[in-house]
Amino acid sequence: MELLHPHCAGLDVHKDTVVACVRHMADGKVTTEVKTFNTTTRGLMELSDWLSAQGVTHIAMEATGVYWKPVWHILSDGEFDLTLANAAHVKNVPRRKTGVPGDRSSSLGWKTDVNDAAWLADLKAHGLIRASFVPDQPTQQMRDMLRARKQFVRERSSHTQRIQKTLEDANIKLDSVVTDIVGLSGRRMIEAMIDGETDPEALAALAHGRIRATRAELEAALRGRVTAHHRFMLKLHLDHLDAVNAAIARIDKEVDANLEPFRVACEMLTTIPGVSSLAAEVMVSEIGIDMGRFETAGHLISWAGLCPKNDESAGKRRSNRSVSPSKSNPWLPDGGFVSLKGTTSVVPQVQQNKGLASAPAVCPFRPGPR
Repeated sequence: MELLHPHCAGLDVHKDTVVACVRHMADGKVTTEVKTFNTTTRGLMELSDWLSAQGVTHIAMEATGVYWKPVWHILSDGEFDLTLANAAHVKNVPRRKTGVPGDRSSSLGWKTDVNDAAWLADLKAHGLIRASFVPDQPTQQMRDMLRARKQFVRERSSHTQRIQKTLEDANIKLDSVVTDIVGLSGRRMIEAMIDGETDPEALAALAHGRIRATRAELEAALRGRVTAHHRFMLKLHLDHLDAVNAAIARIDKEVDANLEPFRVACEMLTTIPGVSSLAAEVMVSEIGIDMGRFETAGHLISWAGLCPKNDESAGKRRSNRSVSPSKSNPWLPDGGFVSLKGTTSVVPQVQQNKGLASAPAVCPFRPGPR
């Protein structure tokens, strides 16, 4: 097999340690050296110095949870060519013995950290590892904020449901007459209940004039048995809901302050029907603005997990449905990014725009973890 990188290393990354295997090919002979380092900043600096002293030029590591990130950040300051591997891709390569003495990894049950690092180095030496998409720092920071925002939105929905559950326990049918129980009218009524108001007529008078329910329907829905326990729980959930809303507002403000590098791309994406400003920001934070990472629009759709699955038997196609939601990118907007599905013109148009960079494709198909 053709040798591409004679001086490379494989890293098996864990929470507290990282096992490094350096692989050298000289005069037709393979030599390896293995060493274990701590994942503290000092330990990773020692790892970087050791790899430099060994003359390593290319390094491969698997995407292990979030533990690979500190290793990547420190090694990226050096002059190494780093490759982040998708563990599923590495697993699909038929495994054989490495050059490490005593390696019996080809036998079932002989998986070790040393053998894993040596196998990564062996694969990297022969160019058998496909690089995953690792965004630059501004894109990564934008991604972190918008992913946190989505989690807060989910948490806000959960607390709204908890408020509804508490109202139901008190036999208050507020959601039957109000579309949003934490909207303008609903919140007025809930805050009045927390303050001790129990008169249905007084509570119904707090409703906005545009509510479709009649006064009689409101009074009937607001007649219940609200106890001190219910008031405590409503206050607790409402305060938490306010804190979540404040956190979302802070994220929105920070995102807007750091949007300048992505503003042109976001403006372009909002021209697609159904893509809002927020959806465009999320899409840019997930896929970046360098469309050269994807050879075609189809590669981008495949990476996002929105391409039709293959389901054919005896020459008959049985289904054209997209792949399972569990295999798609959970952070991409459900509605906005679907507008890219099936198109072949969006990515070329984006790539041709002066505001987006164009570079040789390095991550075809699904470039690894998200």
